[in-house]
Amino acid sequence: MRLWRFFIVFVLGSVVLFSGCAESSNKRVIKLAHGLDVSHPVHKAMVFMGERLVEKSGGTMSLDIYPSQQLGSERECLELLQIGSLGMTKVSTGVLENFAPQLKVFGLPFLFRDAAHRFEVLEGPIGEELLNASIPQRLKGLTFYDAGSRSFYTKEPIESPQDLQGLKLRVMESQTAINMVKNLGGSPTPISWGELYTALQQGVVDGAENNLPSFYLSHHYEVCKYFLVDEHTALPDELLISTLLWDDLSPEEQRWVKEAAMESAEFEKKIWHEAEMEALTEIKKAGVEVTYPDKEPFRELVKPMYEEFKQNPEMKRLIEEIQNVTTD
Repeated sequence: MRLWRFFIVFVLGSVVLFSGCAESSNKRVIKLAHGLDVSHPVHKAMVFMGERLVEKSGGTMSLDIYPSQQLGSERECLELLQIGSLGMTKVSTGVLENFAPQLKVFGLPFLFRDAAHRFEVLEGPIGEELLNASIPQRLKGLTFYDAGSRSFYTKEPIESPQDLQGLKLRVMESQTAINMVKNLGGSPTPISWGELYTALQQGVVDGAENNLPSFYLSHHYEVCKYFLVDEHTALPDELLISTLLWDDLSPEEQRWVKEAAMESAEFEKKIWHEAEMEALTEIKKAGVEVTYPDKEPFRELVKPMYEEFKQNPEMKRLIEEIQNVTTD
């Protein structure tokens, strides 16, 4: 299947020379692939970015968007960026940590005090540093998209960490996420997002963790009737461009792309909250039991992760800088 996807992308990009975009009549069409449904706020933000890019460039640049894993999983899209067969993609920073270790910091449970603190970090100097962390891997971050907070959902009632004991819980291909679930007593099981519905249905896993809109739009609420709002992590999504393409752009084209990306992030932030409220309303209508636990027992169980991270001087610096960021 993986080879087949690579073949499809190769055919789609056969007229492109290591750029992930097509050029004709002095127009660049950048190929952007991701794994989300077209109704997802992040996809809508990408469409908005495409519109802004057309406007800024006077019609000389545009995006060609391939949603819903049409060109592969998040990891496969990253690999396609690295070889220049794809121009841009969106991935969770949990997956990206395999390419840029500094991004593991986002996977630390309860890292951010609240949403205001999170945005202050993502939109400031620390955020820009982390966007550039994957450049050595030919992956340049353009902006972060808000992905809210992640919580657990299961097929059986859960109210505390004790209820997670022994449960097989789907996680991303992220060692930090794996360690978090282990610390909470669960059994972490990495599965690609596109395969998760079937895995839940067939009992391969007992539950998973993600944000409210993803839980709703994926229809996972049809299988999992219990949603525990513990908000353990707030992993942002990251929009990336292949450095093979980026370096081929003129300074003006780079400015257009960067500005359009940042404006799309502002747009996404506004519609994300609406999507969360809609998701919460709809899953309750569908019979999902939503509970709000005491978060302190969860925080206590994951404290060893902080001690482990701080053994690395670079991670210790990042954690302390993030914790020291203040909000108005």
